Amino acid sequence: MANIAAQRIKREFKEVIKSEEVAKCAIKVELLNDSYTELKGEIAGPPDTPYEGGNFILEIKVPETYPFNPPKVRFITKIWHPNISSVTGAICLDILKDQWAAAMTLRTVLLSLQALLSAAEPDDPQDAVVGDSIKKILKCPHANSDCDDKIKRLVDMGVEDHQARVALSSYNWDLERATEQLFS
Repeated sequence: MANIAAQRIKREFKEVIKSEEVAKCAIKVELLNDSYTELKGEIAGPPDTPYEGGNFILEIKVPETYPFNPPKVRFITKIWHPNISSVTGAICLDILKDQWAAAMTLRTVLLSLQALLSAAEPDDPQDAVVGDSIKKILKCPHANSDCDDKIKRLVDMGVEDHQARVALSSYNWDLERATEQLFS
């Protein structure tokens, strides 16, 4: 790893570990090897969101060109979020792409990812199926408890929560059609 990148990431790593602000937000980072090129991040689900109470593991790869290029970050923990791929964990967040600035830090990235969990952008999804599902959930023609009941019925039949949501939202929350699609 280039010397400037190694020095910078070591300093930022220590900043994250020692920061009271970061500790309050339940954000952690640890080394996966001694070269500071691969880190494991962890963020807690923000309060008052569907992610509250969850801990989400992140893979962080620091390029030799850091801080001039952003770290490569992806979710290891499976998550149902329109801006995070439910398959690969890839993240759609501007600061990890074209809005990255060398003044940003590892701490900025972790706090931004936690904020992303509070403010999904279904109109600019990484995972189009989840983005469409979220939009349909928000437009669910029935009370949310009705949607939850339909999801629970499918889960009780052995369908995973994510699959139930996708099937229901794909068929405009028609339980019979979603069930046919899942079991045909």
